Amino acid sequence: MLESNFSFELITQDGEARLGKINTPKGVIDTPAFMPVGTQGTVKGIFTEDIKKTGTQIILGNTYHLLLRPGIEVLNKFNGLHSFMNWNKPILTDSGGYQIMSLSKFNKIDLKLGAIFRSHHDGKKIILSPEKSIQVQKSINSDIVMVLDECPKLTTDKKVLSKAINVSTQWAKRCKTEFGNNKKKALFGIAQGGLYKDLRIESIEKLKEIDFDGFAMGGLAVGEKQSDMFKILNQTTKYLPKDKPRYLMGVGTPSDILGAVKEGIDMFDCVMPTRSGRTGLAFTWEGKINLKNSK
Repeated sequence: MLESNFSFELITQDGEARLGKINTPKGVIDTPAFMPVGTQGTVKGIFTEDIKKTGTQIILGNTYHLLLRPGIEVLNKFNGLHSFMNWNKPILTDSGGYQIMSLSKFNKIDLKLGAIFRSHHDGKKIILSPEKSIQVQKSINSDIVMVLDECPKLTTDKKVLSKAINVSTQWAKRCKTEFGNNKKKALFGIAQGGLYKDLRIESIEKLKEIDFDGFAMGGLAVGEKQSDMFKILNQTTKYLPKDKPRYLMGVGTPSDILGAVKEGIDMFDCVMPTRSGRTGLAFTWEGKINLKNSK
């Protein structure tokens, strides 16, 4: 029987690798868990019923893109994304923080206002503040909501990374206030700090003071070597609370997932698996296979 509130149960541990269970009113998520990405209310190329047949227990939606299309008015008419896409299991939504990096030429950051975008569709001005990000995610009716953060591009510049931590921490506090007290849903904080152990720990400790239902590692899988990503996870994951889910954002190759599970990560998402499937690329224990090759 499902619990009525959001909760996390750590079942067992092998080294740092964890086996757990996230309980939500919309369903159970067995961890480690991978979340297929449905950027605009659909996981491209796959019917909803076929997603369920894969054993998927949770999918990810994108706050920024859903704000543009289909828009909040449409989602409100459907009472959220679950009904809109005929998905009755949990949904996690990112906050738009990744788009601050990936669409950097279309936006600028203002600590007070948030991220100021020019829509890549029609050039319309969009202000995505921490409060607005949470409001949009509430309209989406997400089961797991992410704070708005500044996700910097890959850099070794500590000043840039420290600024991102300060911005992300202040925005995280505002997100927590806007989110309010809702035990049925969860709000996750996002740690930054690049590949620097001291900055990662600083970011994690600041988020722990605010207190969240789960913690994510952001600013990784942005172009660094896999070995560097694993190294920083090995050095810093232990500082995350043991009794809450841990989410590594934007990771989807089999070797990335297995390596990160070894370092104590519980949740993953990436567009890469479904994108690869659409182009005929399969991952096997013997390596990659192009299914379109005549042999």
